[in-house]
Amino acid sequence: MTKQLKRATRSVRSQVELLLFILALMWIVELIDTIVGGSLNGFGIRPRAVDGLSGILFAPMLHSNFAHLATNSVPFAVLGWFILARSRDEFWLVTAVVWIVSGLGAWLFGASNSIHIGASGIVFGYFGFLLFRGVFDRHWVSLLLTIIVIAIYGPIIFGVLPWQIGISWQGHLFGFLGGAFVARLVARR
Repeated sequence: MTKQLKRATRSVRSQVELLLFILALMWIVELIDTIVGGSLNGFGIRPRAVDGLSGILFAPMLHSNFAHLATNSVPFAVLGWFILARSRDEFWLVTAVVWIVSGLGAWLFGASNSIHIGASGIVFGYFGFLLFRGVFDRHWVSLLLTIIVIAIYGPIIFGVLPWQIGISWQGHLFGFLGGAFVARLVARR
């Protein structure tokens, strides 16, 4: 029993360390951005501008300020851990797909003359993945996790709607759809 407990403890520790490493990178980038007067945010997604495509790679690491980053950090860690606890490979797949899909959605459909930044597209992708993983998988563990995710973060679904000026609902919507896509992709037959 103690071997299993030690193995489980090491696994959880490794998962937490990975999430903390990613979050630490985001916080370091925001600290540097604050020091240089916010000029890094110019590397975000600029819709329909060819040179704005590179922003897809950088946008999730950039935030408008520490409050914006803090708002994304907790759900990133919680929802990311729910995925990571199940499978490290799934975590990387979901992260990669929603990173790209949310960025492309913001680039294609974002408001002209705007810059889209923040990890919220990934957060919405994690939410969509966890929500639809239970629907597509129909395994009791996945369904239970879906219920837990809805109970904790259900109201964020409204973030995919264009109701608040200055919020990249396009990144949220396409992140959510990207997460749903991956859930369907990896669901058991």
